[in-house]
Amino acid sequence: MPVTLFDLIVLLVIVFSALLAMVRGFSREIMSILAWGLSAVIGYFGYPYLAPPLENFLGDDRIAMAGAFAIIFLVALILISLVTSRFADYIMDSRAGALDRSLGFVFGVVRGVLILAVAVAFWNWLVGDAQSPDWIRNAKSKPALDILATKLESLLPGGPGPEASLPGDQLFAVVDGNVIAIIPPAPHLPA
Repeated sequence: MPVTLFDLIVLLVIVFSALLAMVRGFSREIMSILAWGLSAVIGYFGYPYLAPPLENFLGDDRIAMAGAFAIIFLVALILISLVTSRFADYIMDSRAGALDRSLGFVFGVVRGVLILAVAVAFWNWLVGDAQSPDWIRNAKSKPALDILATKLESLLPGGPGPEASLPGDQLFAVVDGNVIAIIPPAPHLPA
């Protein structure tokens, strides 16, 4: 098997992710993930308070809910990122800076491989191996990414598609073969 364009793309994604994480540092990468997660939680619990005024303005409750979530999420993300960037800068400037960058490089490699495995899982689900072009099907890195994608899929509560069953509220659904986002119901507000 010769090296294909897919293998070069895999290499570029991993190297880019690793170098980016090395420059940013492990602490900044972890704090970024935490900032996104915390912002999503704040958006989820905060959008019911902003959605009614937006609904009066926009006239559509679904757009108002999505807009309210997006506004609260972005404001929270900006504010949290301002705080976490100061802390990450402190770590980068300390004696632990070299260790932070080294761990960041390792984190970047792992993140790049996971991103590629998820991309391959979606590719296999949407296109399939039989309909893949030769430069993907014959890539040296494809079998390893297929194995990792299969292991990641086994961790999911249900397979992709209409038969997927998630406990509680679903965030996505398949309607007429199209994946659509579903805004979960608002948490109960105090009366």
